[in-house]
Amino acid sequence: MMMTIMLLAAVKSMTMKMTIDRRPLIHLISKKGIRLKILQKHPRRGWQTNKIAHGVNGGTHCAACTVLVSLGEQLAQLHNDTVVDSLFKLCDLLPSTYDIPCRFVVALAAPTLIKVFEEDVNADLACHAIGICRTDPGQKECRIFQKTSTIRRKLDHINPIWKEEIDKLTVQRKQYYGAFDCTTTVEKIRNNICDSLPVLKALCREIYTKLDDYLPVLDLDNDKFSEIKTLRGSYWRGRDCNDGQADFYPGRRPLDEDIVEDSNCNGIMGVDPKSGKSYEELFCKGSRSMGLAILGDSATAHFHIPVNWFTPAEINKDIFKEMPMVIENEFDWPQVSCSTGFMNTSTWKTIEGPTDSLYLRLRQRNLCNHRDYQNIGVNGAKSVSMNRTVQYSLARDQKADNPLLVIYSLLGNDVCNGYPDTIDHMTKPAEMKASALSSLKYLDKVLPNGSLVLMTGMLDGRILYDTLADRFHPLGQLNQDVRYRDIYEYLSCLQVSPCNGWLSNNETLRNITSERARQLSKAVNEASQSQMFANFRVEYIDFDIHVIINAWKKKGGKTWELIEPVDGFHPNQFAHALTADYIWKKLEEKFPHEFGKVNPNNENILKIFGDQNGY
Repeated sequence: MMMTIMLLAAVKSMTMKMTIDRRPLIHLISKKGIRLKILQKHPRRGWQTNKIAHGVNGGTHCAACTVLVSLGEQLAQLHNDTVVDSLFKLCDLLPSTYDIPCRFVVALAAPTLIKVFEEDVNADLACHAIGICRTDPGQKECRIFQKTSTIRRKLDHINPIWKEEIDKLTVQRKQYYGAFDCTTTVEKIRNNICDSLPVLKALCREIYTKLDDYLPVLDLDNDKFSEIKTLRGSYWRGRDCNDGQADFYPGRRPLDEDIVEDSNCNGIMGVDPKSGKSYEELFCKGSRSMGLAILGDSATAHFHIPVNWFTPAEINKDIFKEMPMVIENEFDWPQVSCSTGFMNTSTWKTIEGPTDSLYLRLRQRNLCNHRDYQNIGVNGAKSVSMNRTVQYSLARDQKADNPLLVIYSLLGNDVCNGYPDTIDHMTKPAEMKASALSSLKYLDKVLPNGSLVLMTGMLDGRILYDTLADRFHPLGQLNQDVRYRDIYEYLSCLQVSPCNGWLSNNETLRNITSERARQLSKAVNEASQSQMFANFRVEYIDFDIHVIINAWKKKGGKTWELIEPVDGFHPNQFAHALTADYIWKKLEEKFPHEFGKVNPNNENILKIFGDQNGY
């Protein structure tokens, strides 16, 4: 099931925003009488609608089906079970919110699966038999698996419990759709396959937009900060300490020196009984308080699919307990990212590695910066979407707030797309420069004076294919039958690849893609040097991934250990920690005096305010 995001590849711009997956929290909010604005008319884009990246030959639906059935095959192989039994049991492991749609889809597909697995087939052939995968006119046939399944199970081997459920849902299907019709049934399965399992939904949809504004779902005072953790809440930007007052939020200059209330949410308030001065004045005034915000893509947001969700031998009920949080966070982990991480990964069973971040380093220098962070990373973001939409999610008042360190970092989507003629759909240097410059001009209108902006170049993504192509993907580890190159080629065939340029077996195309990335990086650098800005200094750095890789190798690591194993595309937790160190050193080099000295009052703040009310 959730093994599908490997196929994140399947959707390059996986801007995942939840709709159905948000129902538990939205239902709770609705019961409290809180009104949510799900569909909004955006001032720059008009009315927003959800889009699905279809591709060809069944596209994302086909990829989702193939992964799901393959998982059922492997579970059946491990537990000497039938494929249908294994899929039903998998559904039973999911949190209650997700098991019902999962079982419905399995039951719809079960009669065909039972029949086809009487013969020598594999997941590719099974999904073609169901009708979710196909070969469109003029397209070549798309396959992941070359071998056929060794699992043969007849209908009378199906667990009677599941057989009863299949029969029951068959009756319900007839009541709902009328007499059995193969086309209708296939269409229903196709429409539900993506809703059956959260990861499959993530594969199939560019996750829904709040929704399109990348703001907290629950924000009572509309100050762009929230008291909830997920759904673009405090895992993404500092927790609001009073969601009923719009002038109370992280990063602002204190109101009345926070003598009575903590208006800037940094946990420092009250009056020192000895001096009669406010603690804000004693400990923070003149300390060069500064927040951190990053504008970027899925690497910024820290896209991560738990690999144990994709490993049949490790699948159990416990590893799915974190599913609601993962889904509500759009499969992103900003709370442990290189830019805004502040939590230990030991909190969860589905991610591992150290946490280090630019925010933690700023906070370590000055505890008055507590909670002043914003991660505005959007899956699939590129320069044009940054300029049109993403940057407007930034929360800063030019007159009332502290200065802000802003990182502008778009690492790959301007050269990455799933089109067969991928080069024609890459951003051109002039377009990149214009978008970057437009973003800088916007920032000059909203950032407080004394702010800093660091712009980064793009990655050289050739490292992905060069490193992973011959390694076995988690989907193929059990039977040693699927390598990353097979996944990349399959997604390209379906025209849902996250990056045809870099994930191609064509070395020439990979080199052309990197050359375009170099040109776009140069364009961003030119934009950063094109003019002076009234409210911030701007600097540029190349993003040299090889420096990070070499630092890892010095520790005895290997390059593949820095790449997300499921999607084979993003930096993992270890890479994020190394990236934080890499960028921080660049910041110290570019802005040697701007951060000020380490706050000499940090020890006193710790002594009096402890964890400063946490996060």
